[in-house]
Amino acid sequence: MGGSCLFGPQGPVIKIGVDLPLSGAEAGAAVPALNGIRYYVQQHPTLDGFTVVLSESDDSSGGLPDPHRGADNVRAFLQDPLVAAVIGPFDSNVARAEIPVANTSLLAMVSPVPAANDLHTSGSNNYFRLAPTDQLQGPAAADHLFKTLQLTRAAVISDHESYGQALADSFTTRYIKLGGSVVGRLDLDSSADHVAFLKRMKADGAQAVYYGGITANRGCTIRAEMLDAFGGNVAVPFVGGDGIAEDPACVRDAGANFAGMYATVPAVNPTDLPSAAPVIKGFKSAYPNPSDYGRYTVIAYDAAAIVYDAIDRAITAANGKLPARPAVLAMLAATSGLGGATGTIRFDANGDTTHRVISIVESPRLDRTAPWLAAGSVDYSAALPY
Repeated sequence: MGGSCLFGPQGPVIKIGVDLPLSGAEAGAAVPALNGIRYYVQQHPTLDGFTVVLSESDDSSGGLPDPHRGADNVRAFLQDPLVAAVIGPFDSNVARAEIPVANTSLLAMVSPVPAANDLHTSGSNNYFRLAPTDQLQGPAAADHLFKTLQLTRAAVISDHESYGQALADSFTTRYIKLGGSVVGRLDLDSSADHVAFLKRMKADGAQAVYYGGITANRGCTIRAEMLDAFGGNVAVPFVGGDGIAEDPACVRDAGANFAGMYATVPAVNPTDLPSAAPVIKGFKSAYPNPSDYGRYTVIAYDAAAIVYDAIDRAITAANGKLPARPAVLAMLAATSGLGGATGTIRFDANGDTTHRVISIVESPRLDRTAPWLAAGSVDYSAALPY
């Protein structure tokens, strides 16, 4: 990188790549995240004499995040010498495909969302994330069930994807460690008799059902089927991860039994933070449509702030010139104590955030179209649960 220079209306240009699933099933969460990035750039259009330009790419294909398309997007970023860093991706499988490609040029990537724990490549780490890893979602659900709801017997169901099975496994491990009992487990397939399993779980004293998986795999229909097995008793909650959290499709699939569902979101709830209040207020003034704002808008805003900070220090080290990508990466890795809207931002040696807060949300109680409710949080910043 270096040697090329594009001039914009206010001077030379530096670009930040953005790779997110901007169409398809995950667009409802990804586009509000993009809006947070755009809002930061609108508030900070220049940096050290450079005009900042976003280079936006969609990694969805056929309605779903596509690892091959994501990797192609990163290759396009690599071909543009003005791209100093990338914000994204959104999906673990896409990240697995993209990170090694970006690493060939030590192109830094900052993801505003949680992902699987095993995403780092060999050699120099070029991948950083602001949300805790998915590995903390299962334990947080276990803590909420056992400590907050004081339920000691649970059934566990998972879909056939690695995300869901990992959540179910980590929930089980933590729940048993806390003193709870897992009375049975079902891995979904086309032949699985959900209702028969749920009836056995009720007979075995299950007080809750944990689901590791996503709405698209029809996991939330299990909540509807719990009516037959458990009756309409919402005291038997259905608990999952961010694959179902705040998802209108999950509420629809749950039918008349939509109340009493809980889900983990691997991010602090910014509405609880005084530091985020001015950002949220300003954002909603600039983006008044309610669908413009989402659970990752503010943390994506912080992702842009972190990238700016690293680029700023790299430009200074390069005496005001367009910095080399390895220099931006080195500055990003050295980030420590940056004050963001979501709190003080630091990375550990793996590039993971040290601010490990998992939020708990609850489905609407009366009106199925109402927003999900804040139901608490679990903070693993001081100590991990495993």
